[in-house]
Amino acid sequence: MTHFLDIHTTPETDLRGIIDSAITIKNARHGRPKGAPDDDQPLKDHMVALIFEKPSTRTRVSFDVGVRHLGGQTMVLSGADMQLGHGETIADTARVLSRYVDLIMIRTFEEQTLLDMAEYASVPVINGLTNRSHPCQIMADIMTFEEHNGPIKGKKVVWSGDGNNVFASFAHAAKQFDFELVFTGPTPLDPEPALQGLYTTERNPDIAVQGADLVVTDTWVSMHDPQSARERRHNQLRGYQVNEALMAKAKPDALFMHCLPAHREDEATSAVMDGPNSVIFDEAENRLHAQKAVMRYCLGK
Repeated sequence: MTHFLDIHTTPETDLRGIIDSAITIKNARHGRPKGAPDDDQPLKDHMVALIFEKPSTRTRVSFDVGVRHLGGQTMVLSGADMQLGHGETIADTARVLSRYVDLIMIRTFEEQTLLDMAEYASVPVINGLTNRSHPCQIMADIMTFEEHNGPIKGKKVVWSGDGNNVFASFAHAAKQFDFELVFTGPTPLDPEPALQGLYTTERNPDIAVQGADLVVTDTWVSMHDPQSARERRHNQLRGYQVNEALMAKAKPDALFMHCLPAHREDEATSAVMDGPNSVIFDEAENRLHAQKAVMRYCLGK
């Protein structure tokens, strides 16, 4: 059984193989209509369950389109549809779904929900996001960086903002792909302690981005945060906005990434997001290709 649960639990050679596969998959589709199938159909006659406890745009669309490109069919389920973890245990849900589908992708809140699904399913499980990590996003980010600026090994990546779940997967990737990761953000929003040793901290963003090959940020607030938390986070993070002045302190060819959706003029300005160093839409597109490579990896295809 080959799951894709996190970057740090996936062998380094397998991660590199997924990136290489994703690039091959993308190149093979050059010039095709977006709905056209891939030449090979490794998911022909396969059914994939896409479970969303959290709302999604990119994850839902990219996985759904990717499965269709590979010849499979999707069943999109929300947590409300399934009463996931309420009406029955995750273990029983996993056992039942395994009788109907060949692969499960789950985007959920609690890490334990993902782990229970993987433990009790008899089919591969993919982490589409949890409160602790977002490995599919970072695989697309690594792919995007290497398309534009070559191998990421030895490069300097600076994260500005909240040490959240996306940062956690960047920290895991820093070790697996051997690049330098710097966190710049306020102390109350430091990454979880378990990530210590995978990155360095520089509170001053102007100093942090010096020599950076890549600058990354994410939203300051979650859709589930109360208004009081939103106001507090804005006050804490205002000094960590990625703007033209900050990007000017990085290398001239430094890339800018944001996993989207973005709150323009909060965590990043439109001048940066739409500027010459931004690759945010390549990054979004590459979710499709990277996840197709992940699905093939999980099914041994």
